[in-house]
Amino acid sequence: MEFNSQIVTTPPRPAATIVMLRDGADGLEVFLLKRHGLSDVLGGVHVFPGGKVDLRDAELDMDLHLDRPQDELRAHLGEQDLDARTAAGLYVAAIREAFEESGVLFAQGARQQDALRAHALLREGHAFDEMLGRMALRLDCAGVVPWSRWITPTAPSMMTKRFDTRFFVAALPADQIARHDEHETTDSVWIAPRAALHQYWDGTIQLAAPQIMSLAHLTHYGSVALTLAAARARRPPVVAPEPFDDEAGRVICYPGDERHSVAERALPGPTRLYLRNKRFEPEGGFEALFRPAPQAAGSTAPA
Repeated sequence: MEFNSQIVTTPPRPAATIVMLRDGADGLEVFLLKRHGLSDVLGGVHVFPGGKVDLRDAELDMDLHLDRPQDELRAHLGEQDLDARTAAGLYVAAIREAFEESGVLFAQGARQQDALRAHALLREGHAFDEMLGRMALRLDCAGVVPWSRWITPTAPSMMTKRFDTRFFVAALPADQIARHDEHETTDSVWIAPRAALHQYWDGTIQLAAPQIMSLAHLTHYGSVALTLAAARARRPPVVAPEPFDDEAGRVICYPGDERHSVAERALPGPTRLYLRNKRFEPEGGFEALFRPAPQAAGSTAPA
């Protein structure tokens, strides 16, 4: 795993992703897709379902096809500079991309047969909004909860493109099956967050830094309900990594690190990752990924 050596100066493109969750026999599990090895963005890397925002996402008939008012969705994102329609469009993009990549349809009352019918309509050439109209569906925005916001740095990183990605968390809808599409993605897995990080550490799978930090964050919650409750109880943190080089090589630091321009922590776990042994490593080794953030007086650590 190597960094792109070029400075990327283009503005970050809006994107959205859903971290799909379910309760497994041994606790919380997350759904990961392996991107096609020839993809120009994170080829061969395991990611959460998601992708770029499309202009049509904000052109949806929001009153007809969303289960929550646009102003409410804007408030949940906690971004004062967003207008309500743009904020609602981010929810639409997250749900649309998750459906296109995993086959899971976050819509009110949608079950597996509905997801299959919706997928067939897309294959016939109908756009996502047209499919919703034909099936008279309302998107389940209430069940898709803002989790974090990641902004690709201009400094050299893994990415050759910049994205401003809103991460959402959501429970896998009842009676629906998540799977990869054999086109943009070639494999998929439901896996415990810590187990996914073990596989990354062992070299079995590849992960990008946002996925590493997000999976480490999820290990602090033992169930879907606890994760969603935590997401609803706080404003989504903004994470703008700041890479730099030191005598040990490439380093990515995060808010709260002494080298980062933002003094306040955004996430639990390490505040920097080192590119070593062809992987991202925290100082202190594997277990350092799971350290809780220092707690302010009177605050409560995640369960």
